[in-house]
Amino acid sequence: MLMEHGLRDGRLAEGLCFTQFLTPDGVLAKPLDGRMDESLLLDMYRNMAIARQFDRKAVNLQRQGRLGTYAPFEGQEAAQIGSALALAKDDWMFPTYRDHAATITRGQSMTTVFLYWAGRLEGGTGAKSLRILPPSVPIATHLLHAVGMAWATKLRNENVVTVGYFGDGASSEGDFHEALNFAGLYHLPIIFICQNNGYAISVPFSKQSASKTISQRANAYDIEGERVDGNDVLAVFDAVSRARERARAGGGPTLIEAVTFRYGAHTTADDPKRYRDQELATDWRTHRDPIGRLKRFLEQRGLWTDDFESEVMADATARIELALDEFARYEAPNPLDMFEHVYAEMPWHLKEQAAEFERAMEKDGMQP
Repeated sequence: MLMEHGLRDGRLAEGLCFTQFLTPDGVLAKPLDGRMDESLLLDMYRNMAIARQFDRKAVNLQRQGRLGTYAPFEGQEAAQIGSALALAKDDWMFPTYRDHAATITRGQSMTTVFLYWAGRLEGGTGAKSLRILPPSVPIATHLLHAVGMAWATKLRNENVVTVGYFGDGASSEGDFHEALNFAGLYHLPIIFICQNNGYAISVPFSKQSASKTISQRANAYDIEGERVDGNDVLAVFDAVSRARERARAGGGPTLIEAVTFRYGAHTTADDPKRYRDQELATDWRTHRDPIGRLKRFLEQRGLWTDDFESEVMADATARIELALDEFARYEAPNPLDMFEHVYAEMPWHLKEQAAEFERAMEKDGMQP
């Protein structure tokens, strides 16, 4: 069902359509796909609830000084988890630094995510056995890597799909356009998933582009484009499932724009009050929250109970505490590691910097 709403700088606007299964009140606006059975619906809720608790714990750990700068995702759970659940285990996932809900749902260890934000090398390795690439901090550069993977799988005649996640800010980068152009030209089995939360840090979408939507840019590269309600986990799951089937059947790439909203800051080093109306976050949390929306739907179908909620919260607490125990066994990262793993052979100027840094550490009584 196409609803007459879209996102413009964090505000829903008339005239910008997106696909929606569940209204904000949790009312079914479109018949369920046969794949959306009771088990999947409950799994969607469970994963979103666990991801939110993980995200809140990570923010608290950063405030305590146990993690470095952290990029929260609360509010964007449906876009990440709906897409992750639509993938097969052999598909490839290229996440950004904010897509931990997607990677954890796919099976990545929470401990690995904690290690990533604590500056440990082990946290930046991705999960090879799960076909999850390391989180990408440079904006949009990983989309080219994702295209390369999709091209490789096509050349090998592997019937798998590659997914590249990114935010609306990445759509203003040249790498985004190069990736879509190459993918369209070679008709590659790839899905580009944009979580459009209306702001690229402090820059609203209206200041980034004259185009009204991101999905419409698919037309320029002759690929499929679709705009979905990113706070509707069913709509996201459906769109990614159809895009995946199309890609595996030789139908080429798809650009999916998931209209969503992140309640908190861009990162814990950011202050959104300086550039964003805080009533927006309150409005989205109160009326359009992805978890609350699915909860209301499950209640209407008799699938949500207090016992089920207690079970989910207990599971979330146990998993997070286990990850924290594992995380605590690691020593603090060695700052000198920042000079390694960049070049095959460290150039002279980095050697000088590393030596100077090591002397400063010794002077301050720090052991490298």
